Amino acid sequence: MTTLDTYRLLGRSGLRVSPMALGAMTFGTDWGWGSDAEESRRVFDTYVGAGGNFIDTASMYTNGSSEKLLGEFIGDRRDELVIATKYSQSLRPTDPNAGGNNRKTMIASVERSLRQLRTDYIDLFYLHYWDFTTPVQEVLRGMDDLVRAGKVRYLGISDIPAWEVSRMQTIAELRGWSPLIAMQVVYNLIERDVEREFIPMAREMGLGIVPFSPLAYGVLAGKYTRADLGSTTSADVAGTRKNVAAANGALTERGLDIADAVRRVAAEIGATPAQVALAWTLTNPGVTSPIIGARTTDQLTDNLGALDVRLDAGQLRTLAEASAIEPGFPHNFLVNEMANRTIYGQVSIEGITVQGSRAKALTTP
Repeated sequence: MTTLDTYRLLGRSGLRVSPMALGAMTFGTDWGWGSDAEESRRVFDTYVGAGGNFIDTASMYTNGSSEKLLGEFIGDRRDELVIATKYSQSLRPTDPNAGGNNRKTMIASVERSLRQLRTDYIDLFYLHYWDFTTPVQEVLRGMDDLVRAGKVRYLGISDIPAWEVSRMQTIAELRGWSPLIAMQVVYNLIERDVEREFIPMAREMGLGIVPFSPLAYGVLAGKYTRADLGSTTSADVAGTRKNVAAANGALTERGLDIADAVRRVAAEIGATPAQVALAWTLTNPGVTSPIIGARTTDQLTDNLGALDVRLDAGQLRTLAEASAIEPGFPHNFLVNEMANRTIYGQVSIEGITVQGSRAKALTTP
């Protein structure tokens, strides 16, 4: 399909990024399932050596070790790379203003990230989690101030209702503030809900989709079996990777059924399940750059092989049928025959069938 050094524009901007981003949440062993410093360095060097330039982290990934290690690895290549980081996670669990979306937390997190990354600017700065309390104007103006101060180049958003993103983008445009150019969402064959509202909204509003967990926490890579079902879960990210998969709803009977379909397609084309699952995300025109969170260089090399995978119509149909979701209201209502007769009578209008096909594509190939 492409290579890491065949770059794409991120959203409605001139920023050029690789078609796969390197996730650095696995840099560091603080949470019990990441990579030590030596293996993290090898993963970083392999990705950059293959032409990759888009690296994703957050201020509190592996308790800050992710950014610190990345800061060591970057060295004199800083200007060649697009470094994305995030804020919202609490820096001090008992401090009410150490987490969330407010300006105080935002600035403190940026300053922490700049120190840990050993840099004087962040290429892409995300709001990580929507806190349902901070006014959007406070978030947008605070982010715009960081851009104007030169500490941040571009802005992104993650884990937030679609309608809030639309409102924020509109406010930024009307007030002349820096726009959002990227949005992170969970998107994989097990979790396709974002096809209903998020991806169409992002394409219309000028945001590039940067999916995280494209392998559904390892489930689509074939890492788990039905013997792993029923695992105890906790809200603590530390522990095991299996806990993360189970706690986030990927390690289920349905998830394993979809993983079986991925495995069948992989066997048919001589690829690995991980490569098929990643290649599938890249078939969506709204996706700019899925984040791959490889723990070892072998995993990274395997994941990058997805760029060479081509899925034909029959294979896409197999995956679509295994992972189908209902369009939901209003999509299923607006494309039914009664609604169309009520709206258009017996008049044929070019483009109406295209709109209907878009809604139906969630459940049929």
